[in-house]
Amino acid sequence: MARRDTRRMDEDDVRNRPSGRSSRPRTKQRPAHVDAAAGMVVSVDRGRYGVLLNDPPLQLITMRARELGRTAIAVGDRVEVVGDLTGAPDTLSRIVRVSERETVLRRTADDNDPYERVIVANADQLLIVTALADPPPRYGLIDRAVVAALTANIEPILLLTKNDLASPEEVLKNYSALDVPTLTTSKGGDLGEVRAVLDGKITVFVGHSGVGKSTLVNALVPGAGRSTGVVSGIGKGRHTSTSVVALQLPAPLTGWVIDTPGVRSFGLAHVTAQDVLWAFPDLEDGAVQCPGSCEHLTAADGCKLDDWIASGHSTPARLEAFRRLLVSRSDLGEP
Repeated sequence: MARRDTRRMDEDDVRNRPSGRSSRPRTKQRPAHVDAAAGMVVSVDRGRYGVLLNDPPLQLITMRARELGRTAIAVGDRVEVVGDLTGAPDTLSRIVRVSERETVLRRTADDNDPYERVIVANADQLLIVTALADPPPRYGLIDRAVVAALTANIEPILLLTKNDLASPEEVLKNYSALDVPTLTTSKGGDLGEVRAVLDGKITVFVGHSGVGKSTLVNALVPGAGRSTGVVSGIGKGRHTSTSVVALQLPAPLTGWVIDTPGVRSFGLAHVTAQDVLWAFPDLEDGAVQCPGSCEHLTAADGCKLDDWIASGHSTPARLEAFRRLLVSRSDLGEP
């Protein structure tokens, strides 16, 4: 009787054994998600995104779908969501689409940092909150926030708090040439003018810690519960709010306020002189006459904007304001 060649059979078995993988070619076609629900991202926390659906107005906890890869998602993004849409405890939905952004507010950690951080998406206004005293105004951050807003096509608005402690006259004079709308508030004062400016808009609040930003948010949106703090003995605010969150204004108002953590610097590594110039249409035509490498800082460097002003096309105050914003890009100090 012939001996069985078990070694040969084992080799054949291995060669013919199913691998467990399909022999069909992989497809790049993604699910259509025709049943996805639309909403807006209202919070971001360690890979989890709070999304408020448009209809019904229900808030969900979601995650980013695998097919989105490393697509960045920020507060204010308009997204589409699938999965469990009941909003029940311990449920998790998936963001499968992110709509194209109308505006993006960015900053970098410093002026040498190539990595841009998206603060919020689709904002209409940037409310730059600064105290007139305790702590005093720090023009460096105000200027930088104005630059970031103007170059992102977002309307900057300056809100001066604590006007019961100091006069706003100097600050108002400093920004008059920029045509930046300015509001003032005092402790316990009426907020009717502020509410009127916010109504119907998506507004980001930015400012140093201790200027009263979160106190203001809590007054505008009762129940918001944003953490507030005090100013330290050296005149600097302590960080209180630690996350970006969008809060819907109560009826009869419409619109959103987006509170952000207090910042100490506002890096503008992503902003060029040409970006800033774009926000000054009265100077753009004059800049065409400048050398291609012109930074527009002084006539001694070949800048032709001084001649443009002398010809009556704009004002010296506007040119001074423009150059001050240019200089602010390379000055991280807090004057």
